[in-house]
Amino acid sequence: MTEPTVSSALAEAARRWPDKVVLRCARLDQRASFAELDALAGAVADALRDRGIGPGDRVAVMFHNDLEFPVCWLGVLRAGAAMVPLNVRLTGPELAALLAEAAPALVLAAEDFGPLLAGVLPAGSRALLLPADGSDLAAALAGLPVPGSRGVEAAAGPVPETLANIQFTSGSTGRSKGCLLSHRYWLTIGSAMRDHGPRLRGDDVLLTAQPFYYMDPQWNLVAALLTGAELVVLERFSSATFWASVREHRVTFFYCLGVMPAMLLRTPVAPGERENRVRYIGCSAIPEGRHAELERRFGAPWHELYGSTETGVDILVEPADHDLALAGGLLGRPLPNREIRVVDDEDLPVPRGVVGRLLVRGVAMSDGYLDGSSATVGNGWYVTGDLAIRRPDGMVRFAGRVKDIIRRSGENISAAQVEEAIQAHPGVRLCACLPVADEVRGEEIKAYLVCEDGPVSPAELLSHARERLAAFKVPRYWEFRDRLPLTPSEKIAKARLRGEPDSALGRCYDTVAGVWLDRVRPRGT
Repeated sequence: MTEPTVSSALAEAARRWPDKVVLRCARLDQRASFAELDALAGAVADALRDRGIGPGDRVAVMFHNDLEFPVCWLGVLRAGAAMVPLNVRLTGPELAALLAEAAPALVLAAEDFGPLLAGVLPAGSRALLLPADGSDLAAALAGLPVPGSRGVEAAAGPVPETLANIQFTSGSTGRSKGCLLSHRYWLTIGSAMRDHGPRLRGDDVLLTAQPFYYMDPQWNLVAALLTGAELVVLERFSSATFWASVREHRVTFFYCLGVMPAMLLRTPVAPGERENRVRYIGCSAIPEGRHAELERRFGAPWHELYGSTETGVDILVEPADHDLALAGGLLGRPLPNREIRVVDDEDLPVPRGVVGRLLVRGVAMSDGYLDGSSATVGNGWYVTGDLAIRRPDGMVRFAGRVKDIIRRSGENISAAQVEEAIQAHPGVRLCACLPVADEVRGEEIKAYLVCEDGPVSPAELLSHARERLAAFKVPRYWEFRDRLPLTPSEKIAKARLRGEPDSALGRCYDTVAGVWLDRVRPRGT
């Protein structure tokens, strides 16, 4: 009997529901049935084998939110290789660093990314560019030349522990790390969505508006393969049109990030927006105090989902706990395959009802990082970097974050990476970045700077940052200081910056409004 993998799940879905539509990609109005998706993935796998790609290889994938992305992912997996999804918003230097670390044998990409890739491909890597116009993917693959092909034979399929993805994610203290995610990892998330929370089934219509290089659309697709559901993929998230898309496609389930509901609530009320088929919304970080408002406005139930790239889905609110969680702040209960601990600074468990650091462990989590380091400590515990309270009834309440991460518009941003880029400017001696609460984006970035020999203009610093960082990583607020507080080991004491009285806050430049402001306070821990 074949062991369960993402590849076997696709083959089984094609057998059970051959003519049923599984994917609709809105940008180019593309669609595919389960059988068509299976055939397209097979065509990609054949094309990869023709080019010598097989088990143990890595293939980077760079497309818009079109059918090509999921097809290429599934084809890479069927060939026995691992996918490295590429964020299309990265700058050339950021992309070059990621590719140098991942060292893919091949990059599958849309033609319009060709010029960008030409300048950043590492030695030994090559790019295979496909039309970005929605043309016949199988025909496009068959028509591409195979220069210097050595070819590989179709080998035995992947097994559950086979590496499926190297998924780069922001680290808490430095650059992004490549998480090693197996076939079993993805199936575990898909099974959780089938057996818990939304309990997805064949008559469900799923919707995603996140880029496919994120993990969220990928686990949505695996959940569809396991249940026979349909997945609708939007080009991007737009608060002005999102709810209309929910109604147009008769969506029953979607997952979103905390910034999205805040933006939805700011849109004008539309006639009939409560007349929808949505039965479960999963959201990470429902805006505090606005859970009930969301449900009154849109007429659909919202539920917290908690997890990470390293662990998958760990904690969620079941429908039976919905009313209990409506007051806000509750993450839900751990899934049966997850164990949590809430500990103090000495890693000793704290009593229920007491705030501590949240640790998670369980089956089918990340197999570590590309650099060889482990994602877990002692006995398989993953340190989430979050603070939590375990209530007497077993529910988990979120109590803040320990990580040096800024979460802006749903993006996890490493403060250390932003600081490193800014400090590369010859006029900057020190830089510290902290989050500032923002009603729409969740958090904005505030940079504190000490300059070398006099002030540097905000315009010059912005230009410098934009050359080295993706747009979503560039700070909004810039405050200039003569000095910053330091620890005995000469590190910037961010805790002291967070705890400063209002009188210590200086003027800072707001790049969005183009004005100088007084006393923009960072968010505390």
